[in-house]
Amino acid sequence: MDKKVVIIPTYNEKENIEAIIRKVFSLDGEYHILVIEDGSPDGTAAIVKGLQAEFPERLHMVERSGKQGLGTAYIAGFKWSLEHGYDYIFEMDADFSHNPDDLPRLYAACAEGGASVAIGSRYSNGISVVNWPIGRILMSYFASVYVRTILGVKIYDTTAGFMCYRADVLRAMDLDGIRMKGYGFQIETKYTAHKLGFKIAEVPVIFVNRQLGTSKMSSSIFGEAFWGVIKLRFRKFNKKA
Repeated sequence: MDKKVVIIPTYNEKENIEAIIRKVFSLDGEYHILVIEDGSPDGTAAIVKGLQAEFPERLHMVERSGKQGLGTAYIAGFKWSLEHGYDYIFEMDADFSHNPDDLPRLYAACAEGGASVAIGSRYSNGISVVNWPIGRILMSYFASVYVRTILGVKIYDTTAGFMCYRADVLRAMDLDGIRMKGYGFQIETKYTAHKLGFKIAEVPVIFVNRQLGTSKMSSSIFGEAFWGVIKLRFRKFNKKA
């Protein structure tokens, strides 16, 4: 059976973390979870450690000292997953905005559908977002339009954070060369996979705004992504040997 791991970055997710872990472990397919925990003062790490006693072979955690950015969390998770021999590596939020029931669909797009990267896409089949303010929907949607226009990629949801990567995609990337730390990281990794010649599939999903906890979005994150996309347009990409 393929080894599959779901990377979940956390900062102050005590309201969600136990429920999301139990939900993923309830799925068929023997998914493992790697929590990248950035020093949450609310006790998120303690909850995960308690659950590790219950799921010692499937639940893993890397603790870091303070908030270091979404991108660095996923890069740390990617490196850990490759070192531990996983075949398929997923990105997913802790707050149920991504439905864990869609994990098998992302996996199938890669394992059976021939894709190297599968995106849980909010915009590939219209706009599938629930409970977001209209302003944020428009900002997110037109951010993806902007990225498609500047970079010339046929990806409708370039900022999506619900992903499945085949391990060979991440091995081919220069993970230490990924420069954007916030949500621009999502754009950069998709574009890198595209430029390296990997097949990318979009799987329509419904994104539901978090019910518990606090969003980590900020204006500085959007600023980084805006200018970072222009720089990406002129970068050269080579597969790692």
